Amino acid sequence: HVTRSMAATDNQRSRSRSMGEMAAIPPTNMLLGVPKKGRLFDKCSKLLQEGVGMEYRKPDRVDVAHCSNMPVTLVFLPAHDIATYVGEGNVDMGITGLDVIAETEPDNEDLEVVMELGFGKCMLAVQGPATDGYTSASSLAGQRIVTSFPLVAAKFFKQFESAGTGPTKIKFVSGSVEAACGLGLADGIVDLVETGTTMRAAGLEIVEKIMDTQAVLIKNRKNTQHLEIAERIKKRI
Repeated sequence: HVTRSMAATDNQRSRSRSMGEMAAIPPTNMLLGVPKKGRLFDKCSKLLQEGVGMEYRKPDRVDVAHCSNMPVTLVFLPAHDIATYVGEGNVDMGITGLDVIAETEPDNEDLEVVMELGFGKCMLAVQGPATDGYTSASSLAGQRIVTSFPLVAAKFFKQFESAGTGPTKIKFVSGSVEAACGLGLADGIVDLVETGTTMRAAGLEIVEKIMDTQAVLIKNRKNTQHLEIAERIKKRI
């Protein structure tokens, strides 16, 4: 009971801190969504500080940072959420991957890709056990596919489905997708491949590429409040 109470108190403090951070954002500032961790975080930080010239300090355990030399507030978010926040207009601009945009596309009609950033390059691919010898993704149609990209995977496999295969059984997991085949949860997976080291260590191989992806700068096309600062960021990049 004590442990649960302490956890609840910590969660309440975290929520209160987040609400306080957002309330402190100057109303004239543009909000820029940035990945809070993962493969894009370090490169985004370097781009914004050294390339764009933004001066800011991100305190530990705080997901908001105000630039001291530009009317911009950075909001650190999970990369998978940034496209949604920008598409809904809650955040003005953001940096995320083309793969994330593809996964959230049905809900983001107001999202616009401003420019490709040239880093975070990898591919989203269908992968299968190397011992099974799959030569085409069509061989996995109707089977069990585990992925963090269920909408992209379902759309991709639909082209191979028939009355004989039935619908492909797509299951979502948020991480460690490469373990799914070895644990008997999947016949194949759809996941990102950068160097291929993790894939090969799991006994998998690429069956078919779905798309190439990289980091991109995005904005909400309906937001016209911060056009000048948005254009300045684009030019400096």
